[in-house]
Amino acid sequence: MGKARFSSVRYSFIRSHLYGLFLTTVTLLSILLTVHVLFSPSWLTAQSIFLFMALYIVLAAIISLYTGFKSSSTMKQRLDAMSVLIAQYANGNYETTIHFMENDELSRIANELNELGTKLQNQVRSLQRMADEKADFAKSAHKAAVIEERQRIARDLHDAVSQQLFALTMMAEAATKQFDKKPELAKRQIEDVSVAALQAQTEMRALLLHLRPVHLSGDTLKEGVEKLVVELERKSPIDFRLAIEDELTLSDTIEEHVFRIIQESLSNILRHANASIVDLTIMKRAKELFLHIRDNGNGFDVTKDSTRKTSYGLKTMQERSEELGGTFIVRSSYDEGTYIDIRIPC
Repeated sequence: MGKARFSSVRYSFIRSHLYGLFLTTVTLLSILLTVHVLFSPSWLTAQSIFLFMALYIVLAAIISLYTGFKSSSTMKQRLDAMSVLIAQYANGNYETTIHFMENDELSRIANELNELGTKLQNQVRSLQRMADEKADFAKSAHKAAVIEERQRIARDLHDAVSQQLFALTMMAEAATKQFDKKPELAKRQIEDVSVAALQAQTEMRALLLHLRPVHLSGDTLKEGVEKLVVELERKSPIDFRLAIEDELTLSDTIEEHVFRIIQESLSNILRHANASIVDLTIMKRAKELFLHIRDNGNGFDVTKDSTRKTSYGLKTMQERSEELGGTFIVRSSYDEGTYIDIRIPC
């Protein structure tokens, strides 16, 4: 940290002034010694040379430090302003601009950054406009989407719930046969039946969650999410903690995409997380929509578990976020839950 500090622009200015002081001192000392050796004037003695150079070095060092510090202040402020601007662009705030009065290279770079921000902002608008067009196209192709969704749910029912129900039947029959002969074994088998039934029930709830309407049907985003959570709380033991701003002014496309992202996330939590608490926060700050979803479930290794079933849902959520020009970040680890952070410019 200290090394980085002494390599900053301000200390570079101070070092350059001190380097100039060193060169001036050597030059001045060489001239005085040359005059002293060649002409030996009475007023130019070795003591006077030493005293003069000592006073010169002390005064010049103080002046060099002061002027180096003051002259670098403006440069440092301008560089800090450009650094803040780049950080704002990285966070998706493309409306921020900076303007310098000077007509130099830094002013030219600042103007180019402002142009870059304008282009990025236009690209975000284009992405959102394309998302609107895609939403219109999706509505026109609603029948085809319904058929495809039915086929997908039919496959999931066959692959998950149907097999679990078949296993339940087999275990129940086995427990019935062992009930009189081996009651302890029958008890354990009935406990396994209970666990499998709970898993099948959770899987079914997650599938039913996908059968909900894609659109909010006239409700605001807050109303739609609250209705969804109330329904899930009646059917699952999960404690949902909502924090949603009352006044959220969003376009229909953004609301529908965010609602589907929340649906997909809650479906993943129901099917895979085994969580007891879910925090969901939606707020708008500085023309950006922030969506945070956290659960205290099993978690997983984001870098390794790319073949998990949850990866498909995460990919869908990421694609929906990027269609709106937003950013999607997921953090998770085993036994520490999962965190999803989404930022969408609006």
